[in-house]
Amino acid sequence: MLLPRRHFLRSAALSGLAAGTLGSGKRAWALAPERPAMRAHEAFSFVFLTDTHIQPELNASKGCLDCFRQVRRMNADFTIQGGDHVFDALGVPKTRALSLMDLYKQTADTLGHQVHNTIGNHDCMGIYTESGIAPTDPLYGKKYYSDNFGAPYYSFDHKGVHFVVLDSIGITEDRHYEGYIDPKQQEWLLHDLLAMPVGTPVIVSTHIPLVTAVEEYGPPPSKAPLRQGTRVKNAHTLIDLFDHFNVIGVLQGHTHVLETVTWHGVPYVTGGAVSGNWWHGTRLGTPEGFLNVRVEKGRMTTDYVTYGFRTIAPYNT
Repeated sequence: MLLPRRHFLRSAALSGLAAGTLGSGKRAWALAPERPAMRAHEAFSFVFLTDTHIQPELNASKGCLDCFRQVRRMNADFTIQGGDHVFDALGVPKTRALSLMDLYKQTADTLGHQVHNTIGNHDCMGIYTESGIAPTDPLYGKKYYSDNFGAPYYSFDHKGVHFVVLDSIGITEDRHYEGYIDPKQQEWLLHDLLAMPVGTPVIVSTHIPLVTAVEEYGPPPSKAPLRQGTRVKNAHTLIDLFDHFNVIGVLQGHTHVLETVTWHGVPYVTGGAVSGNWWHGTRLGTPEGFLNVRVEKGRMTTDYVTYGFRTIAPYNT
């Protein structure tokens, strides 16, 4: 059976975009978005909580428990966890990393409903050499995450809305991390979006932001960083792709600030942090909290909800 001409041309154009023909030299941001008519969906709400950074110290486990109990009372359809479940698996011995994951999973049972997890940089085990963990360890890197939560990137559907959960963590050769979406995942994303009914609304979750202004809130660094860890360094390829689909929101973590940047009609919402300033108070004015997300009539709206945590070791920034 032949594809309708409109669908064929759309698929061909998007395949070219994924191959970089629109992203090299002439950026697609010069063009107006080419989105189809929005497909109808049911209204619902869910919770986006991120950067729990659970640990035994600083009352962090109690803070997470209090937060999760409040989320449970909200009767949301489900929760998306935006990454950095623990603090920290990057640079600690294996026994510590395993105990942190056990602590997180026991505490998260309090939520009592479906949780869709997003991988964060602190959810990768032994990347830093000071961990003493060899790359040959069976749980090294992202295997620590996938053994506990499943695939680091995937999609699911809920009440007529398509959700995409990305893996924004690039592991560098010098055993560090950066914000990066690798080519294999980009190809998967294109095929995943093309497989949807045309016009389906889409919501994306990523730990490291695709779009953020957080670097503008403080003085510039004295020297350029060796790697881009604040945002996804090749985010433009995804942002261009989103112009061709009904992406109604991107939910982000990592920076621990509450922030919305809108580009081509898409709100890129960074959802603060359950841990605030890593359990030391507020972070650039953002207290400990999470997002209550409402999806209705092709729009995603968010409210930031605090849960009353008080740090025992403040150093607010």
